[in-house]
Parts: sequence; C-alpha cells; structure tokens
Amino acid sequence: MPDRSHPQTDARALRRHEDWQLVIVVMTFLVVVGGAAIELVYGWQTTVLSAVWLLGGAAVIGLLWLILSLVERWAGRE
Repeated sequence: MPDRSHPQTDARALRRHEDWQLVIVVMTFLVVVGGAAIELVYGWQTTVLSAVWLLGGAAVIGLLWLILSLVERWAGRE
C-alpha cells in the first residue's frame, strides 16, 4: 500500500487559479501604471479620458481569457 502522507493536489485547478491571478495582475498593471504614466506626462485631464481606454483594454484582456477558458472546458480539458 503506497504511503499517502501528502494529499493529492489538482494541478489543473491550481494552474487555472494562477492564470486568473496573472490576468488580474496584468489588467491592474495596465490601468494603474498606464494611468500614472499618462498623468505624469500629460496631466490629470488627459488621465480621466485615457482611463476609459485603459479599462477597455483591460476588459479585452479579460474577455480573451474568458473565451480561452471556455474553449478549454469545451474541449474536455476541465
């Protein structure tokens, strides 16, 4: 009988969780650092308008991640 002192881990679930965390970090970095860079160069008025575009870019990244996740589940790799 094998020694099972360590519980088995679900590597796929762990990878999906880490992928989601990475997507959140990238979207946050895009909005926060991008907004700060625009604010430093152009001022706060431009930052307000550019925040809409930065949030749109973050939404596109999130949408792409969602589509790829759904395709992965549809392909039976859940």
